Amino acid sequence: MKKHYALGALALSTAVVLGLAGCAGGSADAAGGDGGTDAATATSLADFGDLAALEEAAKAEGQLNVIALPRDWANYGEILDLFAEKYPEITINEASPDASSAEEIQAAETNAGLDTAPDVFDLGLTVALQNTKQFAPYQVAGWDDIPAELKEPSGLFVGDYGGYMSIGYDSAKYAEPASLDALLGADYKGAVAINGDPTQAGAAFAAVGLATVQSDGTLDDFQPGIDFFQKLNQAGNLLKVDVTTATVTSGETPVVFDWDYLNAAHTADNPNWKTVILPGTGYAGYYNQAINADAPHPAAARLWQEFLYSDEVQNLWLKGGARPVRAEAMADAGTIDQKLFDALPEAPEDTVVPTEEQSTNAGTLLGEKWAAAVG
Repeated sequence: MKKHYALGALALSTAVVLGLAGCAGGSADAAGGDGGTDAATATSLADFGDLAALEEAAKAEGQLNVIALPRDWANYGEILDLFAEKYPEITINEASPDASSAEEIQAAETNAGLDTAPDVFDLGLTVALQNTKQFAPYQVAGWDDIPAELKEPSGLFVGDYGGYMSIGYDSAKYAEPASLDALLGADYKGAVAINGDPTQAGAAFAAVGLATVQSDGTLDDFQPGIDFFQKLNQAGNLLKVDVTTATVTSGETPVVFDWDYLNAAHTADNPNWKTVILPGTGYAGYYNQAINADAPHPAAARLWQEFLYSDEVQNLWLKGGARPVRAEAMADAGTIDQKLFDALPEAPEDTVVPTEEQSTNAGTLLGEKWAAAVG
């Protein structure tokens, strides 16, 4: 098994094994295009009959509301444009591209019952676990290709693309950090940023997870990671700026904890930008797709899910440097872009993925301690 398979392989043995009960249903009058299918309660393509019927139902709705999908995040720009090209009858409404996972849920609650509510979510695991009542179960056509440990059994939320927590840096200004502790040195004064607030954003949460295991801790207790960032802050090296392509391009955030596929993408705007996955234990994670139980466009929401898990879009995640959740099944079937697959960076020999219990406990601890630790 090649090393770049390791993210999926590891998840098979250590990621969450979920048994969540219950889900909220959508509006009872959300029927499909032929009037015979209740799109809001459809749990698979079979409920519509086939993909063509789902497409017709979604076209009849004519809208799709997405949220928190930055176009430079894991190739989302190309993915969104492909959907618009494939389905010109459906207008994509892109809201708050830089919102956190927690803010996605807040938007759904604020806009509940309105046609402006998000139809779909893209979420870190911790926020997904905390908000299952907000989701409608749905199993895409490629369901069997998705490792069991990367999907909630009924389809309330499903892993889609993932990677490893890494450090990106402007190599024209900084040396490659050889270890976590190197970032505590004076050379990195006011230079080190994380992508968001770890109590709300999956990438920032993972940064604390990486700091934990790189500090000889375990995912059972994120305190060593919190302690590291407290030291980084006390050294004057923690930069409290939300990371975007613009802040990296301008040099405002010259050293960044982020997913490897996001850090790697910054090379397009800064040719001196490099990405390192630290030696030792690596931290891996997937982002999850979910459908809003109160989606104003329930058929379009389900069509979006089918689209995201298709071979074509799974290969577009790969083009964005991320590891698609159906990668191994596609490799076996010969439908993966082998050149892009082979070009993925090697995975660490030892990698951890948080379990449901670890994620929940870490989220609680961060809520109690993060603000006090970093000010």
